[in-house]
Amino acid sequence: MALHESQSLIIEMQAGRSPAFCRFLSPILNEAYPGNEAAFTPENLARFYTRVKPGFIRVEADEVTYPAHVILRYRLEQALIKGDLTLKDLPGAWNDGMKQLLGLTVTNDREGCLQDIHWFDGAFGYFPCYSLGAMTAAQFFDAALGDVPDIPAAIETGDFTPLVGWLRTHVHGRGSSLTTPEIVRQATGRPLDAGIFRRHLERRYLGDA
Repeated sequence: MALHESQSLIIEMQAGRSPAFCRFLSPILNEAYPGNEAAFTPENLARFYTRVKPGFIRVEADEVTYPAHVILRYRLEQALIKGDLTLKDLPGAWNDGMKQLLGLTVTNDREGCLQDIHWFDGAFGYFPCYSLGAMTAAQFFDAALGDVPDIPAAIETGDFTPLVGWLRTHVHGRGSSLTTPEIVRQATGRPLDAGIFRRHLERRYLGDA
């Protein structure tokens, strides 16, 4: 499922928040909402996309703080399954974890342990797929740019064909013939590497080259 998640995140987070996409989006927004030119410059859109602010709700979290939401849930899942945490103590453990990881004080369970459907649905163990998917997406995008340097120029015109073509060749066309680690290794030339995701975040949010 991490591979599955990577395919939405490579479009949403890698391509769809890139400077090239901001340049493509800017004139569309200006045409649709005239009189807001300053707000819709590519530079301001990029600033909007790179805002970082810890929040209570996972699905509203920015790209930087999102992994903390996943880490919290994974820790709690492990404790519940091992029997180290009882269900009645879950809200308190959640609130303590949010304070530790994001510095937030949870005031109600709607913003806390009741916000996701996964546990009610029995989908224990799924949450890590989101962050593994984000890591995989960053690694795929990095490899795609190396193989097809024209991808950003195409995205700037709204053309995702070069990126999707790379994905079809290196990911989609593999189907179930290979395991996820094998697909990642063959597509990118290395095993899944968290350092690539970290460098992506540093470039985007810290402006590091």
